[in-house]
Amino acid sequence: MRDFMTGVRFFGQGLGIMLRSPRLLLLGAAPAVLTALLLLGGMVALILRIDDLAALVTPFADDWASGLRAVVRVLVGVTLVAASLVIGMISFMALTLAIGGPFYESIAEKVAEGLGDPPGRVELSGGRLLWLGLRDGLALVLRSLLFTIPLLIAGFIPVLGQTVVPVLLMLVTAWFLALELAAVSFYRHGLDLTQGRKLLRTRRGLALGLGLTTTLLCLIPFAAIIVMPVAFVGGVLIAREVLPEANAVSAGAA
Repeated sequence: MRDFMTGVRFFGQGLGIMLRSPRLLLLGAAPAVLTALLLLGGMVALILRIDDLAALVTPFADDWASGLRAVVRVLVGVTLVAASLVIGMISFMALTLAIGGPFYESIAEKVAEGLGDPPGRVELSGGRLLWLGLRDGLALVLRSLLFTIPLLIAGFIPVLGQTVVPVLLMLVTAWFLALELAAVSFYRHGLDLTQGRKLLRTRRGLALGLGLTTTLLCLIPFAAIIVMPVAFVGGVLIAREVLPEANAVSAGAA
């Protein structure tokens, strides 16, 4: 619980840092605005075609009675939209960090200068950051589907689907968002996605505290544009918290 509250506090610290540096806030918000517009366009297109998509994935219901067929396709449509929202939230972070790689590298550098950067930093080009962001972002989205799709299906189970499942879905989303938020800081210290994930598992409460706070605030319409850069700074703080542990392990192994 202590680590969880520390993760929540890191979001608050990130907000304080950004409010003291409006230029950094605007710098971090620019990629988020672009990503939000792209995903919003995709979501609008999905909703406009949801009837056709529901019919496309339920051809077995073509010969059913009209009432039953309508109920099944409405449920399928709701599931598709819900799945798209969850995937959109996770991919929002991935796309924003990929598109804004140089922006967030600059933010991470400024924050590190003010707070002190753990040893072991490596230099990365903008192109390298873009590639790492796209590659690892896609990997995280695909991995998240292994959890979110079964949970969305389980959401139709009476009682369980309206109580336990939403909580689990929020925790899963929070975990993957936290991985995304800390990714750039891990890249800057020579850690890839797999190494960063293993490191965060040792302090899972930190990741969930930051990720859950970010997830809940992103549910507010358009809030993600401001929440994103603030949460990224929180990810920098999480990385600063756990990187000394990785350096200690490396030193011990040497």
